[in-house]
Amino acid sequence: MIEKRAERWQRPSRQLPDWTDDSRPFWTSGADGVLRINRCADCGTYHHPPAPICHQCLGRAVSPTPVSGRGTIVSFTINHQSWMPGLPTPFVIAYVGIDEQPDIWLMTNILGCAPEQVAIGQRVRVVFEQQEDAWIPLFIPEGLADD
Repeated sequence: MIEKRAERWQRPSRQLPDWTDDSRPFWTSGADGVLRINRCADCGTYHHPPAPICHQCLGRAVSPTPVSGRGTIVSFTINHQSWMPGLPTPFVIAYVGIDEQPDIWLMTNILGCAPEQVAIGQRVRVVFEQQEDAWIPLFIPEGLADD
C-alpha cells in the first residue's frame, strides 16, 4: 500500500512548486496516493520532468501514467545547512530511479530513517506530503510500516 501522507516523519520546509499545465498532474496526483510519470504512448518511454513532447521519439501522445512508486536511490547528499529559518537539519536530498525505467530520476527527500542510514542502491517507496494543492513525492526506505 502506498502511503499518502508523509506527516509522521520529520521533513524540511519546502517551497511549493511552480507548475505548468504539463507538470500539474505530477504535482497533484499524490492526492489519490498514486505517483504518475509522463509516458509516451507511441514508444513507451517515460520521461521526467513532464513535457508535452516525448524526448525519445518526438511523439505527442504523452500523458501522466501511474507507476509503482518504488525505486532505488542512485545518488544522495546529506544537507547540514539550514537555508531558511526553522529548516531542520540534517536532511537527505536524493535522486531516486523509478522501477519502471531506472534512468528516470526524481530529486526528492528521503524520510523515515536517520540520514546516516541512507545508501546508494537502497530500495525506497513513495509517500506524499500535501502542501496546499500540491502533493510532494518523497521517499522512505522499503520495509517500514504499511509495506
